[in-house]
Amino acid sequence: TSGLRSRWDDIQAVFVDDPADCVQKADALVAEVVDQLTSAFSEARSRLEGQWARGEQVSTEDLRLALQRYREFFQRLLAV
Repeated sequence: TSGLRSRWDDIQAVFVDDPADCVQKADALVAEVVDQLTSAFSEARSRLEGQWARGEQVSTEDLRLALQRYREFFQRLLAV
């Protein structure tokens, strides 16, 4: 995340010189982060679904942690 914050700082620093380019780069960075988040949640879901498809038991603790991540992310989305 520090790399992403650094990229954001670099983008924001050029606003005065080129506001339109700054906003375009900000949009691209936000889209990249959203894609990364979507991929991470999709991979986690696929792992759980794979376990279920193989007939493996998924521990209640693994499910609790998955639900906790979803809840935290959902609450952050609502705060936007």
